[in-house]
Amino acid sequence: RKSPSTLPHNLQMSSHISWSRKCSLMLVYLPFFLQEAATLGKKVMVLDYVVPTPLGTSWGLGGTCVNVGCIPKKLMHQAALLGQALKDSRAYGWQYDEQVKHNWEIMVEAVQNYIGSLNWGYRLSLREKSVTYQNSYGEFVEPHKIKATNRKGQVTYHTAETFVLATGERPRYLGIPGDKEYCITSDDLFSLPYCPGKTLVVGASYVALECAGFLAGLGLDVTVMVRSILLRGFDQEMAEKIGAHMETHGVTFIRKFVPTQVERLEDGTPGRLKVTAKSTEGPEFFEGEYNTVLIAIGRDACTRNIGLQTIGVKINEKNGKVPVNDEERTNVPYVYAIGDILDGKLELTPVAIQAGKLLARRLYGGSSTKCDYINVPTTVFTPLEYGSCGLAEEKAIEEYGKQNLEVYHSLFWPLEWTVPGRDNNTCYAKIICNKLDGNRVVGFHVLGPNAGEVTQGFAAAIKCGLTKELLDETIGIHPTCAEVRGKRTLFKAYL
Repeated sequence: RKSPSTLPHNLQMSSHISWSRKCSLMLVYLPFFLQEAATLGKKVMVLDYVVPTPLGTSWGLGGTCVNVGCIPKKLMHQAALLGQALKDSRAYGWQYDEQVKHNWEIMVEAVQNYIGSLNWGYRLSLREKSVTYQNSYGEFVEPHKIKATNRKGQVTYHTAETFVLATGERPRYLGIPGDKEYCITSDDLFSLPYCPGKTLVVGASYVALECAGFLAGLGLDVTVMVRSILLRGFDQEMAEKIGAHMETHGVTFIRKFVPTQVERLEDGTPGRLKVTAKSTEGPEFFEGEYNTVLIAIGRDACTRNIGLQTIGVKINEKNGKVPVNDEERTNVPYVYAIGDILDGKLELTPVAIQAGKLLARRLYGGSSTKCDYINVPTTVFTPLEYGSCGLAEEKAIEEYGKQNLEVYHSLFWPLEWTVPGRDNNTCYAKIICNKLDGNRVVGFHVLGPNAGEVTQGFAAAIKCGLTKELLDETIGIHPTCAEVRGKRTLFKAYL
């Protein structure tokens, strides 16, 4: 997010309003604990301001997940799955003569209509709980005091007893000629008013692979340009299996290259772009033409232009993230932080929601419960969905030593895929067990349909201390994908 000083001149008008410091609470942007705090009887205000992308894209209340993250991503992933289901349906006896094609505009309109209903629901919920909402950009100007600049340039000042930072992150750009002028990010994709056409996705993050996956599933020509490895931070065996599956289903991967320039060859919706890239391992160059270039190389914390230095809040200068203690408190006692901007913590919406609720209860409800950031489940919604909980195999080896681990794994074929004869021996599951702790499961990984639904239940078991013996004793639900993790037929990968 940009500093108000970088906004147009007409955003520099000023008026003055102050809130009493006693028993009041100021929130910078939209933390997830504000409704909890209001429920506990506190006077609450929230500032929420979305600086438009270089292409002018903005959105409503609810943060990244609701507007340009989890929600639209999962819905577009579902659109792609429905396309595959249509193909499979013929093998199950469904007959249709009409040529089936996808309409991008109808999908985007439906997705945005749903997001709009969520935005309205949040506004209504804040109103019902007497939370003051202000669509303004917040910036600290002195201890306990913040300046808020709205879209019309009107400035108000507010004081509060406690502040919570939940500014989240925004997509990072490449820093090359033409990136901000001609490329899009995930902030633009989900409301893009036209079909992106032939698309180059730059990056190998989960955002990159998820977007590439559903775009290919909708029938588009998709290429992914990868600088180094897929899904950094995730289990690399699973990551490579995801990449192999995507290649099998039409996604092209250009490995070990990075873009150096993007040029516009032709205007249009979409237009035509020329991308020049260089090898990371040699003198080779690559040139290609695409209709759309989607940059998904990571995200930066929105902390550098909100006046934190004015009140002495420390950030990690390398990544802009905020160090906190185990109660989400920064080095300034009256300032807390939650969500993706926390240094060293998971960048997951449910984690932020849980941390926010527990923070409000500790501050105002007499609770002492802290957020547990260990063994948090997550799912990557690539065409072959990837659910995980606990440690990646590489991390488990680093923490416990290879000699102290047993890894059990199994390929499986979902029953639903057998009739259309699709992707045999592609779905995969493995568990990583610590031999020094009674074969306790320290890592769970699954590739297959509905991986998120499968992983959620196993995550609860892992938090309860699941062992390989208990897993073997659990009777599976037949015929499901989840039952494969309960079988004794899992093979030992190594001792």
